[in-house]
Amino acid sequence: MGTTTPPRTLAEALRARGDDSLAGLLRARPDLLNPVPNDITQLATRAGTRASVVRALEHLDRFALQTAEALAVAPDPAPYETLLSLLTGDGLDDGEQHDDAGAAITAALPGALATLREQALVWGEDDRLRLVRTARELLAPSPQHPSPTGLGPTVAEATAGMSPGRLQEILTATGLPATHDPVSAVASLSALFTDRTRMAELLDSAPVEALSVLDRLVWGPPYGEVTPNPTPPVKWLRDRGLLLPVSTRTVVLPREAALHLRAGRAHRVPEPVPPALAAVAERDPQAVDRAAAGQAFTALATVEELLKLWNGGGPTILRAGGLSVRELKRTATALDVPEPIAAFWVELAYGAGLLASDGETDERYAPTPASDEWLDLPAADRWTHLATAWLAATRTPGLVGGQDAKGRALSALGPELDRSAAPDVRRRVLALFAGLPPGTAPDPETLLRRLRWERPLRGGPAPAAPAAPSPGGTTSGGGAEGTDLRSRLALWTLNEAELLGITGRGALSSQARALLEEGEKAAAVRLAPLLPEPRDHVLLQADLTAVAPGPLERPLADMLSVLADVESKGGATVYRFTPGSVRRALDAGRAATDLHAFLAAHSRTPVPQPLSYLIDDVARRHGHLRIGAASAYVRCDDEAVLNEILADRRSTGLRLRRLAPTVLASQADPGPLLEALRDMGYAPAAESADGDVLITRAGARRTPPRTPPVPVPEGPPVPDDTLLGAAVRAIRAGDTAATVARKETPDSPSSPGPSGALPRTTPAETLATVQAAAMTGATVWIGYVNADGAASQRVIAPVRVEGGFVTAYDHTADEIRTYPLHRITGVAELAEEA
Repeated sequence: MGTTTPPRTLAEALRARGDDSLAGLLRARPDLLNPVPNDITQLATRAGTRASVVRALEHLDRFALQTAEALAVAPDPAPYETLLSLLTGDGLDDGEQHDDAGAAITAALPGALATLREQALVWGEDDRLRLVRTARELLAPSPQHPSPTGLGPTVAEATAGMSPGRLQEILTATGLPATHDPVSAVASLSALFTDRTRMAELLDSAPVEALSVLDRLVWGPPYGEVTPNPTPPVKWLRDRGLLLPVSTRTVVLPREAALHLRAGRAHRVPEPVPPALAAVAERDPQAVDRAAAGQAFTALATVEELLKLWNGGGPTILRAGGLSVRELKRTATALDVPEPIAAFWVELAYGAGLLASDGETDERYAPTPASDEWLDLPAADRWTHLATAWLAATRTPGLVGGQDAKGRALSALGPELDRSAAPDVRRRVLALFAGLPPGTAPDPETLLRRLRWERPLRGGPAPAAPAAPSPGGTTSGGGAEGTDLRSRLALWTLNEAELLGITGRGALSSQARALLEEGEKAAAVRLAPLLPEPRDHVLLQADLTAVAPGPLERPLADMLSVLADVESKGGATVYRFTPGSVRRALDAGRAATDLHAFLAAHSRTPVPQPLSYLIDDVARRHGHLRIGAASAYVRCDDEAVLNEILADRRSTGLRLRRLAPTVLASQADPGPLLEALRDMGYAPAAESADGDVLITRAGARRTPPRTPPVPVPEGPPVPDDTLLGAAVRAIRAGDTAATVARKETPDSPSSPGPSGALPRTTPAETLATVQAAAMTGATVWIGYVNADGAASQRVIAPVRVEGGFVTAYDHTADEIRTYPLHRITGVAELAEEA
């Protein structure tokens, strides 16, 4: 066997890979799959496009990115030793680079290089490493785009277009031999700057002020402004080529000189190892689980209260979408939480599919039919539903109150709150939590540093000190998003995870760990024993209050919420009975005897006499007045009551008049009339056109069936193994069709066209070729047009030809398929390999 020829292009390097390696590339860069490339050449071309390369660079960790940046300023191609030297230095610095750091870089570099190779950003053997051209253009220095390394252009690039006379002046000033060849002059100057000994001698002769100028430029940016009459130190540097002109007022420190001053390092601080997470506390895991379970119970109670609050129809929707500031404040007051936290609960319920728009003309938010199903679930299952929806949501309530790029306010449930990076950040933050021992609460600052190391291009510049998160999950209130969105998402994740009960006292709970690793059922099993059992009783007291010693069973809680008003919350909920609350229960169709029986059945204490009197008194007056539509009327068998109403000055606005001894008519609508008389201390009841009392059920409004909002994906989805296998087979087959030699038949018009074009043969030639291939077991290349008119190339091994169809093994699909002969545009035999 002959020696393997080194790949000359990225396509050749990809073609030499195995199927598993190609599948790894497509998994790491799923944008290359849409649509599936026809062959390896098209895959390589697509992998080198600017948009795809930018996306791939954004998913590199800091050291892999630093490796790519070092290759961008290295010669092309660069041997492995040169790359290593750019990262570790030449060991002749001032001690800033330590031996242990160099050892860490040496150990981490093969892994970083393997990552770059896997993602087709680097190709070639170790003695000829090449960074793909687009990545080099993005990372290499230029006046318009400074390099991330802070290095400037090379001497050759900076002196391009410089006059030969000026080059001679630089050579003379540096003591180099004169030459009239500009190429030789540039080479001599580059050799001087890369020679440690001669360069040290040159700098030893420099003025101290000149060295200070170099110190300001050495780690970047390498450009500086000069006046028409520069100072002597700057003139000394410019005369010797240590500062080269870019324009009439701008000079640059050439790359070779900067690398000498940096002791050969491309980066000031290489980071081969991810920052470790520091712990702020080590807590008892059981205490963490109990604290998280308590917060999970509070989360369920808050969402249930929100659904009940909007049960009869929630706030109206703004024309631009979302909640108004006033409605958010009203909701926050009702839930007894700050507005940012109210925005989180509203967004969580919306993302879980429990709230939606009702779609009416006067559009409002209301609970969905799915909310009733959710309320019927056990508490642990309800929590896992919320937690799973939160993990996958792209909605970011932390942005509420801020402004978009055009200065418009961002509102809760508005259309501008989707951030595709949110699910990835949440899961990564929780994965870092899960990597710590149980009960460990990590330091948020070290967590942010770790996230920025893992995605430096996504994380943006590291702030000097991250803003302290508020209880609502905001870091700085309103304003533009800034560049460090991932860090802000991470801070919001920490706050929201604590609110939801994912974490407890700053550490990951065991139920959340089970949710991440084993799924919803395992998490529910872990959480269920930690939640309080629903109670089937209350404690009635003589002051017209009832104490619920814990969470109540849903039928009891629903009835009690109609019959009484919540006075206080906490470990035990206190309800207060009032005439208005009792009337509310009577309006819902309950009789006084039903209320007495309900209280007697669910109270562990005797029903207090004042409560019994209250129910009987309200029931005795309830429905004594009847209101219907005239516009509205009031009727009562007791004329004295109607006389009292007419005499009351508060009824003046109702414009009442007597139609009969027991009937009053009003120009007001029945609803306002009903409320006005209740405010006057009466207990009227509404009636239908048939004279029957209307029963008002509490909270009967529901939206039509709605599906939860679909999270906005961050880029194309990661393909599964089945899709990857099919894609690799299709690319291989297409590559075979595009690159394998085909038999030429010069005497026949059926000769294949240019590479990549569909073959063209007559029907008779097509039939004869596939019949011969079926008898000999040969493989052929065909052009095929499907029923939709889409043309493709396929490599097939015919098995049987009959009835106008050819049955063959399709190498593209890796299966037996049948093709109509009339849809085959042409066929070409594949030449046997030598």
